[in-house]
Amino acid sequence: MKYVQEYRDAEAAQTYAKAIAKITTQPWTIMEICGGQTHAIVKYGIDTLLPDAITLIHGPGCPVCVTPIHLIDQAIALASHPDIILCSFGDMLRVPGSQQDLLMVKAAGGDVRIVYSPLDCLKIAQDNPQKQIVFFAVGFETTAPATAMVVYQAQQKNIQNFSLLVSHVLVPPAMEAILSSPQCQVQGFLAAGHVCTVMGYEVYQPIAQKYQVPIIVTGFEPVDILHGIYLCIQQLEAGQALCENQYKRSVRPQGNLPAQDLIKTIFEVVPRRWRGIGEIPHSGLGLRPEYRQFDAEQRFQAELAQRPPSRTDETLCISGEIMQGHKKPFECSAFGTTCTPEHPLGAPMVSSEGACAAYYRYAQRRVMTTV
Repeated sequence: MKYVQEYRDAEAAQTYAKAIAKITTQPWTIMEICGGQTHAIVKYGIDTLLPDAITLIHGPGCPVCVTPIHLIDQAIALASHPDIILCSFGDMLRVPGSQQDLLMVKAAGGDVRIVYSPLDCLKIAQDNPQKQIVFFAVGFETTAPATAMVVYQAQQKNIQNFSLLVSHVLVPPAMEAILSSPQCQVQGFLAAGHVCTVMGYEVYQPIAQKYQVPIIVTGFEPVDILHGIYLCIQQLEAGQALCENQYKRSVRPQGNLPAQDLIKTIFEVVPRRWRGIGEIPHSGLGLRPEYRQFDAEQRFQAELAQRPPSRTDETLCISGEIMQGHKKPFECSAFGTTCTPEHPLGAPMVSSEGACAAYYRYAQRRVMTTV
């Protein structure tokens, strides 16, 4: 495929791996933010190409994984209501709540529908005027413009049987939360290229300077990631802490300004609880007061008040430690035994961007093929 295969070229990857080894003189720990990058690293064995002195750790870069249990439980409660059609991206259906997941509700007769765009929900709402349609709005800044657009269009078309259960989160505050932790091991970041395509990367420069860590905006293919690691090591070895753009074919410094304007029109910045991590100030998006009629939490306040209290613990799941870079998936006692994609204890084992799912799918196979 044009514009894809060149970034999966084995010779180019080896060239960058050798260049990284050549400039590395001491141990360095780098965190990739995006779960898509995590999957590429494990799938293509990028970590095995690097010198032993370089450690890659995985950040909270999966919005499905960080959606808190109480919101999962709210989605389950709404999906169980006979007058509600709950729409969601497919990743959310297997994420465990306190007692069950959305797939169980669907199997029991709940009307849970997988959509590929939030805009699909408006057609469902128009086709089912006797039902209330709720979209489970999960994602980073990447998917926020599409969610904002569906709210804008719902208002323009006067569609009154549509609302959102909002769980949008923002990347920069999460990075600051990680860097502020006494347990922080991160010396450099690979930032998520798709987030920066929307939001730009100017906001990352103050973070790089404040915490003295290089931040490299990076794509998702093997050559992208190795190039990003090279740029990061280059800065670390030189004692620099700048925000640098590896993903120039997609990302501009200011990002997509019309998309940002739409987000600001519909949403305001709010505190948000991150599953396994806790509340991070200024890390979420919530509907502005003038669009609160589309807020499912307010519209169904009475129904949601009747649901059982959400579980507060993560049982055996250590997803919080994994997503903050303190541990790797295989260091969890439940990994691959009591926690599998078929029977997950936490979201990182079932999400398509989850670190545990990546290790279960690719790392185990790598071990088996080398035995």
